[in-house]
Amino acid sequence: MTFNLKYSVLACAVLQAFAPLAQAQQLDGVASVVVTGSRWVASDRASIGGFTDAPLLDTPASITAISSTQMLDLSIRNVTDAARFDASVGDAYNAVGYAEQFSIRGFALDNASSYRKDGIAISADTQIPLENKERIEVLRGLAGLQAGVAAPGGMVNFVTKRPTSTSLRSALVEVSERGTLHGAIDLGGRFEDRRFGYRINAAADKLQSYVRGADGERQFVSGAFDWQITPDALLQLDLDHQHRSQITAPGYQLLRNEVLPTGVSPKTLLNDQPWTRPVDTDSSNVGLRFEYRLNPDWTLTANANKHWFKRDDYTAFPYGCSNEGDGFYPGYCSNGDYDVYDYQSVGERKTPWGAQAMLQGRFATGAVRHALTVGASVSERHDSYGEYVYDYAGYSNIWNNQAVAPAPGTPSTGPVMERRNDVERALFVQDVATLTERLTLHTGLRYVKLKRDELEDIEQGWVHSKDSFVLPSVAMVYKPARDWSVYGSLSHGLQHGGIAEMGTANEDAVLPPSRSKQVEVGLKGIVNNAVMVSAAAFDIRQGLEYVNAANSFVRAGQQRHRGVEVAAQGKLDAGLNYSLSLMALDAKQTGTGDAGVEGKRVTNVPELRSTAWVEYAVAALPGLKVDALWQYAGSKAFDPANRAIVPGYHVAALGGSYALRVGGVSTILRARVDNVFDKFYWRDVTQSLGGYLLPGAPRTFRVSAQFDF
Repeated sequence: MTFNLKYSVLACAVLQAFAPLAQAQQLDGVASVVVTGSRWVASDRASIGGFTDAPLLDTPASITAISSTQMLDLSIRNVTDAARFDASVGDAYNAVGYAEQFSIRGFALDNASSYRKDGIAISADTQIPLENKERIEVLRGLAGLQAGVAAPGGMVNFVTKRPTSTSLRSALVEVSERGTLHGAIDLGGRFEDRRFGYRINAAADKLQSYVRGADGERQFVSGAFDWQITPDALLQLDLDHQHRSQITAPGYQLLRNEVLPTGVSPKTLLNDQPWTRPVDTDSSNVGLRFEYRLNPDWTLTANANKHWFKRDDYTAFPYGCSNEGDGFYPGYCSNGDYDVYDYQSVGERKTPWGAQAMLQGRFATGAVRHALTVGASVSERHDSYGEYVYDYAGYSNIWNNQAVAPAPGTPSTGPVMERRNDVERALFVQDVATLTERLTLHTGLRYVKLKRDELEDIEQGWVHSKDSFVLPSVAMVYKPARDWSVYGSLSHGLQHGGIAEMGTANEDAVLPPSRSKQVEVGLKGIVNNAVMVSAAAFDIRQGLEYVNAANSFVRAGQQRHRGVEVAAQGKLDAGLNYSLSLMALDAKQTGTGDAGVEGKRVTNVPELRSTAWVEYAVAALPGLKVDALWQYAGSKAFDPANRAIVPGYHVAALGGSYALRVGGVSTILRARVDNVFDKFYWRDVTQSLGGYLLPGAPRTFRVSAQFDF
């Protein structure tokens, strides 16, 4: 069934794409060429900065918004592709075949709370599909007012595609890497009764990763529908489901837990064993939104989303060295040997849901105009899993893979049961007061109540905790000119405490929630109606969580991230578009009382990261565009004690597209080469599970064709 569904979608995309082309060529005989006017212009609105779509120029926060059109133009298939265009976003143990994980401003995002679908938290424990997303919004900095619990670096919001007012028919086919095939269709419009609309998206992939052997498959389908009940009442419904099955590619540990491995290949699969199985994930969403306009100034909105996630996790997991002296745990042997463990966790389930209601309106008090939002939200999350299997099977080598027999016996995970549940309730209010034509005051407050139930173990039973927090936010925006704004903001954020990982002395212990604080000043503007520029300086502080010398996971002292962001994107002339982004960041560990980490750099945080993208429309051949991308990331610390420093890297990419019309069908052919010079580099590191490094992708290719008719 899975095989048939995958190839049915691929075949549908191909047939839908090429059937009209063949017919058009028979009728018209000659292909015609059309000049396209597409260009890189950043989306100028986003909802992630507050509680409704608002111009980025007037929002006192650092926000990036990438539209679905830009995703197509830049061949963005996943969030990893999108992150390359924002220097403030980095990878955080983003392993092939597993969940995409990122950091913003040097803080790793929380997969449970930092990723949102239409403002409601969803699990990010698998790659989030983009085929049904109208926009990716990235908020850099604290999101306490907007979201309550979220990592201090910010959050990512995915805005769902909605029905179109006119008929939409689009198909995409792509070939990449070692024969990866991708097909997608996008259908939208109104029914005969135009009060009702639809948007259907489907996609399928045959995955053959650049990591040889980390192969798999994916299928995705979604539907979005709306009903304009009355001119003032709109009801929206969306549903989606994704199945993904792929062998995951684990990272590398330090040799002797002190030296970076050398001479390794990013194409090597450390999980390459005869008994290796893919990680299977299923994820689904059902979203509902109702909007009612009470009068021209006041609107009532309610929305909800239910998310289901299931994973069967299998890995021939590389960890430690038992073949040298007393061994290294973590760490690989001097000669590259590493222990192989049979890891299994079957039947993991996560079922978050959330709902929010808001009353929004405008009024005046004397000369002061107000835009008021008052609302309430509730979210709940249930995590179920069994006792995992983690059995020693043998050893292999990073340069010369050794096949080992599976662990003896027939290991299986224990019974799956609910182990943790979280409930978050909140009341919030925000007032945007226009004091003068140039000066606006943003004030907000969110009251959050948290409840967590945790099953420590079968014998000891459940541990219960309750907390409440008040999260204030205040900002001032001054507009010296119509297209320029200067802002300053103070805000508080909130995040759940971390969970002690496998192998620590207090394994599975959960730290209490903690508060974070941020100060930010920024500048935004539009130059000559063609270039959008922004700059921000920030100072973020939160408690430092790490594994100390006693092998206990603790919170001690704080990590302080002080940085500057600069960005510009727009059009230099009729044929030249560009996007530039830079972040300089000083991230230090202070107040720990631990000489081993005090004053050291925070792990996986480059001091400088930048990205530049340029696109040129070739005047001599209308419809042809070529582009180049350059990324730079400075060195970063591997561990809290800074015993190993991972070197920085430069990576370049080239791309091109050709737009034409064949008959009545708009066609865009695209090609892209990533890591043009096939440079080896360590893309990101993590302290999770003892500390791992992940190499960046080698030179990879992709070609695609998009058909709109």
